Order: sequence, then structure tokens, then C-alpha cells
Amino acid sequence: MMLNKLNRSTASKPLTQPVKILQFGEGNFLRAFADWMVDILNEKTGFNGAVKIVQPIAQGMGEKVNSQDGLYHVVLNGIRQGKPIREIRLITCIEGVINPFEDYQGYLKAGENADLCFIISNTTEAGITFSSNDKSPEVLPETFPGKLTALLYHRYKTFQGEANMALTILPCELIEKNGETLRNTILQYIAQWNLEEGFRKWITEHTLFCDTLVDRIVPGFPKDTVQQVWDETGYEDDLVVTGETFHLWVIQPKTEQTPRVEALRKALPLERAGLQVQFVKDLTPYRTRKVRILNGAHTAMVPVGYLRGLRTVQEVIDDPVTGDFIRKTLDEEVIPTLDLPLEELQQFSNDVIERFQNPFIRHELMSIALNSVSKFQVRVLPSVLEFIQRTGTLPRRLLYSLAALILFYRGEWKGERIALNDTASVLSFFKRAWSHKELNVVVEEVLSNQEFWKTDLTSIKGFSAAVEKHMTDILEGKTF
Repeated sequence: MMLNKLNRSTASKPLTQPVKILQFGEGNFLRAFADWMVDILNEKTGFNGAVKIVQPIAQGMGEKVNSQDGLYHVVLNGIRQGKPIREIRLITCIEGVINPFEDYQGYLKAGENADLCFIISNTTEAGITFSSNDKSPEVLPETFPGKLTALLYHRYKTFQGEANMALTILPCELIEKNGETLRNTILQYIAQWNLEEGFRKWITEHTLFCDTLVDRIVPGFPKDTVQQVWDETGYEDDLVVTGETFHLWVIQPKTEQTPRVEALRKALPLERAGLQVQFVKDLTPYRTRKVRILNGAHTAMVPVGYLRGLRTVQEVIDDPVTGDFIRKTLDEEVIPTLDLPLEELQQFSNDVIERFQNPFIRHELMSIALNSVSKFQVRVLPSVLEFIQRTGTLPRRLLYSLAALILFYRGEWKGERIALNDTASVLSFFKRAWSHKELNVVVEEVLSNQEFWKTDLTSIKGFSAAVEKHMTDILEGKTF
């Protein structure tokens, strides 16, 4: 059967909605999570909004998305009440991608859109950061917050500071208080660039920042089964993205004004569309549970499983050694650090393991491995430190995972290169660290790097020795 290349012409899907959302990030997660939700909003409510995407890095997917006029399919697979579920949706709400690295003025012009209401982002845990190298909004800033500040400032000037032209910001980066952190970083840029007081007030008094928590496993492009998707849909789609059926978005608007929160729920009627979205006053317990159990397990398993020769999440869980390792890590070293009811935590942990075993999703360990150092600091290290504080002992399995991570960042295992994907500074650090022949020197350099861990881990009694012992065991082929 001849397949048409997917675009708005071949699919007869003209874009009719105005752009209401500007989204930083064109990666798999946002396309299978936020954009999937927007598409359902358009179908089931009167939202009537399109999404314009900003390519956050120079070498991104913008050209590929634009070649399909923003169209792509989301394939969701899962188990519901013991029965397999498979859903395919053609996403039609993407207007296109703009690349600020090639057209900075065109990017700023996106802020002139009077229909624009929301900013969504997912630039990984390393994305919300401040750089003193960003000297002025006249030149494309390096960081995402810098780029966003420049756009908001352009919008502020365009609409002469009108309060109703301020936006709602919904960052999806997996860091604590992501909305508040982004707001504070923007204020740093306003100070560094000496921007006027009126703009600062427009940000602090009228722009609504939200802390958010997102949850959906998104393996991404199904390279092994994409032909099946093409045959099912009748289109050649190079942007197919797979995910699990489970989804959760918890949103905490950073305001005490009840009318403003209700206005947000009305403007973004996610709950009314039947989506698993909660607007809450405090998402802290939701975040801690999810980050330490689900995301923590993901990050902890990557180096352990990879060095054992496994390549997917399901393989790790199904393997008798690593599967037992992850289950006991959660039961014995992560759950004891949390304060929610034990039964609730155990149920969530069991649900997570079941999600990991989803036979329909091939979640590559290497896709989770992106920026693993910052992920370990956010997702796993809090459990390590809390466990030590509560028990006075070292969490053996979590430190084993850290040992495997350091070996993973050597960039080579059993004669094969590991395609590390992290910031240039992280990769260069490990290259220097691994230039030492003595294992104890490598361990000391890595664990004392406070830029990585926000603390000197070598100051914890027995920590370095335990990690070095685990690394030696892994190198000698011993299982935990």
C-alpha cells in the first residue's frame, strides 16, 4: 500500500485555531503529554487553541516538525483493568516550530500575539538556569530563562504593560518548585539587564507562574514497530511518539487569589475534558512521591541495567537480578524516606513497577540517560541523604547505583563506546576525572564535585569507600 507523507494537505487538516500556547521544547514528552492534552481540549471543550513551539537548542527537531506541518501521531499502550489498551491519536494543534538560533527577531515577534495566554516548557532539569554570559536581551540568550525573559520583555513593550496581556507560565521541568524557580531566574535577568521597574512589576504582579508535576512514561519514536503504525494510519509519519495510557498533571498556581485560580481553570479546562489534571494548593507530597519512587527508580536503574547488558526498562524489571534490585531499592531505601502513609506508598510503588512492565512500551535506558548527573542529584540523592539522616547508615543499593553511574560516565564498557548525552561541562569533567588510573582518585573527584551534588559527598563517613567498593565489584563482574 502506498503511504502518503503526513502533512496538513495529505491529511486534509487545515489549522483553524489561534495560537494560545507558546511551548519551549519539541521533544517526545511534551508532544505526547501537553500537546496531546491540548488536542483533546480542542475536541471536547471550547478551548480552540493552537501551540507554537520554540526550538530550545540549536540542533533540534524543528525542521522535521515543520516538514509535517506540525502533524504527528501519539500511540498510547497500556493495561487497564487487566486488559490491553491501544489508542492512536493524530495531533493537529501544532502550528509549527520557530528556531530562535536562526531567526531571533521572528522568535521575539511571537510575543506580539494578542491571543497568546500560556507558556509551557520542558528543557530537562538542567534547563532552568541563570548565566552571567547573557548580557542583553538584544542578543539571543544562552539559557531558556534568558530567552523567555527577552520574549516577555518584548511582549511587555509591545502591549505597553497591559495587565491582561501577561501570561500564565506552566514549566514541566522536573525540579522542585519549577514555576517559582523560573520566576526567580527571570528576575535575575531583569536585574542583570537593568530593565525597568514597570516590567519587573508586570512579572511579579500580573504574570502567573505555576509549580507543576507531570507524569507519563514516554519512550518516544517506535523505531522497531513504526511500520505497523504507518500501516494502521495510512501515513508515513517520522514524528510518531509512543507513551503509556497513564497520565497525571498536578498544577499549583503561585497565588493565594481564589478568583485568579478559578479563572485559570476556566481558561484551561483540562479537568472538564476528562483529563487526569489536578489544580492544588500544595503539590509537594505528590512531587516527592513521584520523583523519588518513579523517577528515582528510572534514574537508578539506567547505569545498573546498562552495565549488565540490558537496554530497556522492561528488561531491567524482568531480569531476576536487576528486577529484585529495583524492588528492594524502593521498598527498603526509598519508601522509608517518605512521610505519606506506608500503604499508600507501597501501592504507588507497586503501580510503578507494573507500569515499568508494560509490554507495549519499549522504553530505552539511553533515552532516560539524558543528563543523568543532574537527574541523579534531583531524583535519587535526596533519598540517599534522607536515608542516612533517618537511619544513620548508608543505603547500599542507592550507592551501588551511584557507583554504576560513575562507571557509566567513563563512556566505555567492555570495549564498546557509550553514547553519553549530557552538557559539555559534565562530559569534560568526567573525561578529566577518568584520566586518572587510580579508582579512588576518580571517586574522590566525582563525589567532591559540589556543582553536581550541591554538597561534598566525601564528607559523609564511609561514603567514598562504599562507592569505590561497589565500583570494584562491578568491574570484577560481581552482582549486588
